[in-house]
Amino acid sequence: MFSNERVRGIVYQVLLLAAVVGVGWYLVSNTLHNLSTRQIQVGFGFLDREAGFEIAETLITYDATHTYARAFAVGLLNTLKVAALGIVLATVLGTLIGIARLSSNWLLAQLASGYVEVMRNVPLLLQLFVWYGLFTELLPPVREALVLGDWFFATQRGFWFAWPAEHPAWSAAGWALLVGIGVSWVWHAMAARHQRLTGQRWPVGWVSAGLILGLPVLVWALMGAPTAMDVPTVGGFSLQGGRSISPEFTALLLGLSTYTAAFVAEVVRAGILAVDRGQTEAAQALGLNAGQRLRLVTLPQALRVIIPPMTSQYLNLTKNSSLAVAIGYPDLVAVANTTMNQTGQAIEAIAILMAVYLSISLAISLFMNWYNERVKLVER
Repeated sequence: MFSNERVRGIVYQVLLLAAVVGVGWYLVSNTLHNLSTRQIQVGFGFLDREAGFEIAETLITYDATHTYARAFAVGLLNTLKVAALGIVLATVLGTLIGIARLSSNWLLAQLASGYVEVMRNVPLLLQLFVWYGLFTELLPPVREALVLGDWFFATQRGFWFAWPAEHPAWSAAGWALLVGIGVSWVWHAMAARHQRLTGQRWPVGWVSAGLILGLPVLVWALMGAPTAMDVPTVGGFSLQGGRSISPEFTALLLGLSTYTAAFVAEVVRAGILAVDRGQTEAAQALGLNAGQRLRLVTLPQALRVIIPPMTSQYLNLTKNSSLAVAIGYPDLVAVANTTMNQTGQAIEAIAILMAVYLSISLAISLFMNWYNERVKLVER
């Protein structure tokens, strides 16, 4: 029986699986035994208890009387917010720098190269400290805030800016914006399909602009066109009114974006160089200018090379956001640390962190793999 290669392969896999399960069972049982011996409570029941601590920045309603579960939800939303914005900024900035490195302008190419070399070789944590120090040490205190037209205030405690006063029209316009983006995406897909079938191209740019910009404005105008603004004013030790962005969030977002952009730039540069030079020459022979060649010929083909390594950079940015705890931004890790200190449920808190970051990473990977399938070359 063991002379059969297939049978041997199955036996070996079964033995390996049994060994993994055995080791896992030993580790879990040994951990539970040690915790029981030390009378340490195990379980996730603590999530329903009152948290008892405040969180400086929240996207949902939260105070110290809410549960630990809601505190974790607040930390998760803060992590997702900085990761999503960081991915967008790093992609835009990295793409521009990657293209600049290939520029025929010597000065521009050298500046882009210098940026990449500096950012890639300075630890991210140190960069976060530098950004945080710039905002908290160089900016003035609240009573001496830098003011721009009575609408924007820059201080050591953050940035305040005027914001539209609460009115149903603004909420309706926001929903209209989301609807416009969705309908625009559907229209773009229909136009692309129609062009593949008939060779005729429907108007896309103006229609998308009308849906994304015109529809919210129309809804806002129909509901009264409110123009009242909530303007920040100095009061006590801080400013009142308007909206604010903390120095912790700003430092983290800029640090993650500028650091990851250096790696994205190299990915973009490599993708562009992977496109055969003959493609560019053919586009030039058709009379396309430099911008059209890059936008219509080079980048679409380079995208197939760019996407796989770009996925890794998005994952790195998301996981690097856990360094937020070093500068005081209340992300998921900061909430977990506070929870561990108060409850002693270290294993459960770390398990939650692992599960959340694993889920986020898998979600990003699934989306990027789906997009990679959409843009890859199909062999006929």
